[in-house]
Amino acid sequence: MVSTPLRDRGRPASARRPLAPDVWLPAWPLTGILLLYPLWWALGLGVLIFPMAAVPMAWYLIKVHTSGRAVRLPPGFAFWVVFLAVLVIGVAVLGADPIGTVPERGIERIPGVLFRLGEYAALTVLLLYAGNLTERELPMAKLVRQLAWLFAVTVAGGLLGVFAGTFEFTSPIELLLPEHIRDKGFIRSLVHPYAAQIHDILGDDRPRPAAPWGYTNTWGNNFCLLMVWFCAAVFGAASRRRTRVLAVACLAVSVIPVVISLNRGLWIGIGVAALYAAIRLALAGRVWVIGVLIAALAALGAALVVTPLGDVVNARLDNGKSNGVRSYLVERAVTGAVESPLIGFGSTRTTIGGRNSITVGESHDCERCGNFTIGGNGQFWQLIFAHGLIGTLGYLGFFGYGLWRFRRDRSPIGIAGGCALVGSFVAMFWYNTLVTPLAFMFLAYALLWRNATSPQEKSGVTP
Repeated sequence: MVSTPLRDRGRPASARRPLAPDVWLPAWPLTGILLLYPLWWALGLGVLIFPMAAVPMAWYLIKVHTSGRAVRLPPGFAFWVVFLAVLVIGVAVLGADPIGTVPERGIERIPGVLFRLGEYAALTVLLLYAGNLTERELPMAKLVRQLAWLFAVTVAGGLLGVFAGTFEFTSPIELLLPEHIRDKGFIRSLVHPYAAQIHDILGDDRPRPAAPWGYTNTWGNNFCLLMVWFCAAVFGAASRRRTRVLAVACLAVSVIPVVISLNRGLWIGIGVAALYAAIRLALAGRVWVIGVLIAALAALGAALVVTPLGDVVNARLDNGKSNGVRSYLVERAVTGAVESPLIGFGSTRTTIGGRNSITVGESHDCERCGNFTIGGNGQFWQLIFAHGLIGTLGYLGFFGYGLWRFRRDRSPIGIAGGCALVGSFVAMFWYNTLVTPLAFMFLAYALLWRNATSPQEKSGVTP
């Protein structure tokens, strides 16, 4: 005997809500990732949570398909399929050793490639899942607020890195691994939680915020990607005055880890996002936003003048130690792209020596002296080197098409999503996107996609 839900008792059968895919599986896989990410980080799961969550997400998509409700594909998805195809085909050339790289057998490169393939597949499922959730299963406004929450977590992690830069601990997942495995640098970066990376950029060792994203550059990339949703959730909605005051305070406090991070790419990204949003809003008739932007810049300039943060910015601009290494890796990526122009080399490679001599290499006392990763200095350089012209066009074509397709969306979601995609195009010259930055880019794409097809949003209902 089938029981009748309490909400349907006493109602005629014709008026009862039919069973739908959202009854089988609500939005908890995505909500669980976003709201509980600090927990996953502390447990040592971090980016590993995405392949785990992809299993119930894929089950949801299967249930949607078998129920007769079509599984929708995002606009321009054919571009992304091309990119995924190149990833798989690239396995065939893992044994190739480009000029000036450390020779290795193809089998030795398989683990890293399998990790990337698994994460790309999991994030593709995330994109389809987030885009196919109904407004009843996961309202867009709720998803925006969850991304805004992660921005607050990012700011908190940044402050932890500033004031407790040496904070770290052994995660439960790390304890479960054999010692010879957890001591490997790559594995350690995945399962070992720490507040900051310690780098010598200004002449002495200083902590650069990383929590809960693992790397300082990833922290900066995610800061930009999530900041736009924080602003959309607070200032693009009918928020209480107290909420807006707290939001402004959060943004003001975030200046501290942003400056201390010494992350020039982050500084550029924030500027680009602010300028893009101001132009979009001004074109929509909100010219007053230009005045707000000017006032914010004036306040920021004053803060840098009257606080020690200004000295940090000046010192960072005067010390470009990474410029030489980045230029060297750009040259190596371009050279490799010429050697294998269509599908690249299937993965990154390690240089023989450093930029000044092939006899200089990485050591325990100098981890950044040589043996650099070609393609590790930015998504664009990794694309052209590891995946060639076809893979690059597939990747950039997907996000470029989305940016063009949703360019007329002037809602808070439309402007924030546009900011995220524009920012990702700017950041690709110095940041890599796998794993969490690409996840947030996909969620921005999914929100733009759903916003363009939702009757509720078209009627003017925004977060």
